[in-house]
Amino acid sequence: MGTILSVNTGPCVVPEFAVRRGRTAIRKLPVDKSVRLTKLGFEGDEQAADFHGGVLQAVYAYAREDLDWWSSQLQRPLRNGMFGENLDLIGFDASNAVLAEKWQVGEVLLQVMAPRMACGTFGSWMDEKGWAKRFNNARRPGVYLRVLEEGRVSVGDKVDVVWRPRKHVTVAEAVGAILDEQDVLRRITDMADEEPAWDRSAMMFHVSNRTRSAVPKKEPAASAVPDPHAGGTRA
Repeated sequence: MGTILSVNTGPCVVPEFAVRRGRTAIRKLPVDKSVRLTKLGFEGDEQAADFHGGVLQAVYAYAREDLDWWSSQLQRPLRNGMFGENLDLIGFDASNAVLAEKWQVGEVLLQVMAPRMACGTFGSWMDEKGWAKRFNNARRPGVYLRVLEEGRVSVGDKVDVVWRPRKHVTVAEAVGAILDEQDVLRRITDMADEEPAWDRSAMMFHVSNRTRSAVPKKEPAASAVPDPHAGGTRA
């Protein structure tokens, strides 16, 4: 069982650094009060890009222990919320959370959907050369979460895993599927087939997007992968 160390939110803005879409909401700052969490995320929080937000990726959580590891690697302090995460956890290994498992956080019920993959905006924000590749290869991705039951979240709330699927694939392992490790992708498919209540769309969206970005661009075609943001993207 872990604990919520920090709840972080932020608006979508035009930043002082260059981003492909011109706007970003990566700058998250801690809030000092309980915040209502809905199916689309925390009240007062926004998201700007296709890869973040929506019903299936409403919350991004990261372990304080992983932030401390990165702080040591980069030789610089990293505050809570620095990676654009909504929740900083302590005493909880978020990157080894299992796909589809459910967390009870106070009155809120969350479900693990997918790992976070670094994008160009994240790299610009961190101002570290080769950041996206370095972050992804470290396999400390943090986790995107779906909100199954809404409620308020506060610093100090406990994080308790209340259910796990029979077949385990961690979010750290799932990074491999996005990076084209076919054995991991098969394990995810097998797990998802046994757990139809878990919507695999968010996970497969990242796999599909990474595959498309790795080949020469052709005429646009309709994607066979459902959009995980159906129902609205916070922006």
